[in-house]
Amino acid sequence: MQVKLINKSQHPNPAYSTEFSAGMDLRANLTEAVVLKPLERKLIPTGLFVEIPKGYEAQIRPRSGLALKKGISVLNTPGTIDADYRGEIGVILVNLSAENFTVENGERICQMVVAKHETVVWENTESLEETDRGAGGFGHTGKL
Repeated sequence: MQVKLINKSQHPNPAYSTEFSAGMDLRANLTEAVVLKPLERKLIPTGLFVEIPKGYEAQIRPRSGLALKKGISVLNTPGTIDADYRGEIGVILVNLSAENFTVENGERICQMVVAKHETVVWENTESLEETDRGAGGFGHTGKL
């Protein structure tokens, strides 16, 4: 799939790290480092603008290594970039650790996955098909 990209950052285009990678790392595009204090969130620019095809979205997800090692996550996970959005991709990072974290220019801050989605047309009805589960939710099976 080809996707149009405007890269106004100082960094290379996002790329897959391995042949079977689903996500591409996005990098912070900063003029100066940004400090995230514990439990603080900030919008980090990437310098990237995309034209996602109709019927697709770009999902912004945390990087597992950054989450495990430093407690840094993407706040609205997954963030969605809709096919009609043309602004700069910004990433809301949150520091869930007890220590300050410094985001440096060029640092890999998240990953982006482009995924197909369906458009729903609602069909109003008075009843739904019965299932074994029914209305059970939120731990109804008793399994952890």
